[in-house]
Amino acid sequence: MRKIAVINQKGGVGKTTTSVNLAAALSGHGHRALILDLDPQAHASLHLGIHLGEDDASVYDVMTQRSSVADAMIRITPKLALLPANINLAAAEMELASEVGREFILRDALDRSYLDLYDYIIVDCPPSLGLLTLNALTAVDDILLPMQPHYLALHGLSQLLQTTDLVAKRLNTDLRLAAVLLTMSEPNTRLCAEVESDVSEFLQTASAVESPWQHARLLDTRIRKNIKLAEAPSFGQTIFQYAPDSNGACDYDRAAKEIDALARVDSESNWCSDAA
Repeated sequence: MRKIAVINQKGGVGKTTTSVNLAAALSGHGHRALILDLDPQAHASLHLGIHLGEDDASVYDVMTQRSSVADAMIRITPKLALLPANINLAAAEMELASEVGREFILRDALDRSYLDLYDYIIVDCPPSLGLLTLNALTAVDDILLPMQPHYLALHGLSQLLQTTDLVAKRLNTDLRLAAVLLTMSEPNTRLCAEVESDVSEFLQTASAVESPWQHARLLDTRIRKNIKLAEAPSFGQTIFQYAPDSNGACDYDRAAKEIDALARVDSESNWCSDAA
């Protein structure tokens, strides 16, 4: 089982779109995938047409031990499931702030469940670096960073690396930045090409120094700007349900294949292995 946190503290970069459609693509290739919606805005849940009431079981109830993962989980397709969120999750940061081991609440909840039945758990993180995000980073091994190709995104990358380094040193020694995925890409623009070059150069330089991002790579796949990706959530569907022949579906299918190929390499590879 591979647990991946999709994270970027900057909003509007396609984080939820990536979480939902990457999991859907992996499930379409026969993998058992679970989307864990850890954003109080519940965008991943809404993307899939799930509208919870305040009394419905959600990831908030799992983290506060009011419900089990199995009771809160919703089956989307035979190989795709969702652990949904609702507005109650916004209260979790305050309620859990005084708990002993508060950074490990999600990890412990997942460990108590039969989640080894899944090949991939994709965690859609909130666009912030608070307690919920820390819980995600202690519960996973790999980080996938969706990044829009502009210069402010490079500043966000620096902030994320600082957080990753701190969490890896103090809370989760297995944590690694595994890959960067460029989203909302316009391949023929000069800016996009320059940012791609800067990210590639940074990751190549980083490979020479031991760090949680030493073996990170820029995925070959680019998620092109595509109106169908923006339309799909309003229908409560993945891009593969809404527009299976679109560029968005093609790009996320390619990204899923690339990530799955990276995940399958042995311990001597550059994908967050034990030898890293």
